[in-house]
Formats: sequence, C-alpha cells, structure tokens
Amino acid sequence: MSYFLPVILFIGLIILISAVFIVKQQTAAVIERFGKFTSVRNSGIQLKIPLIDKIAGRINLKIQQLDVIVETKTKDDVFVRLKISVQFQVVKNNVYDAFYKLEDPQNQITSYVFDVVRSEVPKMKLDDVFERKDDIAIAVKSELNQAMTDYGYDIIKTLVTDIDPDQQVKIAMNRINAAEREKVAAEYEAEAERIKIVAKARAEAESKRLQGQGIADQRREIARGLEESVEVLNNVGINSQEASALIVVTQHYDTLQSVGENTNSNLILMPNSPQAGSEMLNNMIASFVASNQIGEEMKKKNEANGILPKKKIKKPRPESGYDSSFDDDNV
Repeated sequence: MSYFLPVILFIGLIILISAVFIVKQQTAAVIERFGKFTSVRNSGIQLKIPLIDKIAGRINLKIQQLDVIVETKTKDDVFVRLKISVQFQVVKNNVYDAFYKLEDPQNQITSYVFDVVRSEVPKMKLDDVFERKDDIAIAVKSELNQAMTDYGYDIIKTLVTDIDPDQQVKIAMNRINAAEREKVAAEYEAEAERIKIVAKARAEAESKRLQGQGIADQRREIARGLEESVEVLNNVGINSQEASALIVVTQHYDTLQSVGENTNSNLILMPNSPQAGSEMLNNMIASFVASNQIGEEMKKKNEANGILPKKKIKKPRPESGYDSSFDDDNV
C-alpha cells in the first residue's frame, strides 16, 4: 500500500494543476465540456474540471487592424489600387458569436471591403477618388458595421491610407501639373515683359517730350540772341544785312574752332572758306525774297476770289536787307 501512495499523490497534483489556468488581460477563453460550449472566462486565474472541461480557444479583445489592398477601375477608365485599413474589435459581451459564427473573420472583412470599394470607386473619376477618399472610408465602415455586428465584431474605424494609380497615369498627371505650372509662369513672365515695355515706352516718350522742349527753348534763345545782336549792331551804324553777314561769319569760325578742339569729332563742315558764309547768307536772302513774292501773288489771287486774309498783329522788326512783309504774312 505504501508503494501506491506517491503515485496517487503525483496523479492528484497533475489533476490539480490541470484544473487551474490563467487568462491574460484583454483576452477571453472559451470553455467547452465534452465538446459543448460551457462558459467564457475573462482575465485572471480560472478553474475548470480536469479531464472534463477544456479550453476550446482564446479570443483577442484588443483593437486589431487589417490592411486590405483593392485594385479597381475609376469612371474615367483608370486602374487604381487603394489600401484600406480596417480597425476592428471583438465585443466583450459577444465572444460566443465571434468565436463560433465565423471561421475566418479577417477573410470575411476583406470580402466586404472589396465589395464596397468596387461598387463606389467606379462611380468616381480619378481626381474625385483623391478628393472623396473619406466618403469611401465612411461607406466601407457603414457596410462592415451592418455585416459584422451580428458576428460579435465592432468596426472602430476605416481609413483609405493609400491611392496608387497606374505608373503611366502618374507620369501623365505629373506632366499635366508641370505644364500647368509652366503656363502660369509664362503668363507672369509675359506680364512682367509687358510692364517693362510700357514703362520703357513711357520713359522714351517723356524723354522725347523734354528733348523737344529743350530744342524749342534753345532755338527760342538763339533767335532772341540774334535779335539782340542785330539791334546792337544797328545802334553802331551797321545795317541788318551787314550784321547778319557778320553773325554768320562769326558762327562759321566758332564752329571751325570747336571742330579743331575736339579730336574725336565726326563733324565735317563743307565748304569752310570765309566766302561760304557770305554765299550762304545771300542764298538765304534770295530764298526769302522769292518766298515773299510767291506770298504776294497768292494774296492778290485770294483777294480777287473774295477770300479775305486773317488779321494778324504785326510786331515791330528791325531793318533788314529783304522785304519785312514776308515775315508778317508767314508767321
């Protein structure tokens, strides 16, 4: 009898150890008795009847994530791959349904994701898929909640984490984007060039206006200086013709002197003899006299035709070697 006691104690210890088991946190254990469901045990130290009860399985109660890649076609016939991330969890009070109703819950969720995505995306164009990815995620979550609640699963959240069109489509989209940016850049460059041209034209117009005003002022002062010079010479007994000849000769030699002082000057004065100034003056006087005669003839013809000339205020002029009425009629 003493020989069987240690054996009995050993067997009793093994039976006692097999009656005790531990369930981890956020885990549930399903207990069966002779193949029939008995109970669900939560975290902690638990007891079962040795050799009669057994642990049929353990259910993870944590939030789990399943990534599903779906390839489908958009409304504008572009093939695109979408990565759908589904976050789900076993409802603690529905462990029985989660364990016994579904053999492979992940494959079941994957099937529903494929079904929803391939029914929603073909209604959208590619650009709309990028803009309305949240709508796709909401549609997937709604469909999964309706289907998986009966199996003891709660869909926490669904996310469209990646949208990957075909490689050639991405290259074409990048080219379109680059062309659009180049178009905008060209418009800005053209606008800047137009502003530069307008500003340059305005500056040139202002320069020409000031240049013309300067030339007009210069000629006005030259005329006033010549008038004063003639008056001074008349006061000392030199008539207007002699005074004009003297001024022309003086300006002629002044020009020759300025040309000689500037070695880089391109000015050529032809002819440059003293008689040239006198001939120039005589030619000018002859031209004035001829113009005066033509003016007189036109005036007589107008009077014969009954055309009256406009009245003009005549300014006193110094004596000259030609008829002063020429200036009065052509001012």
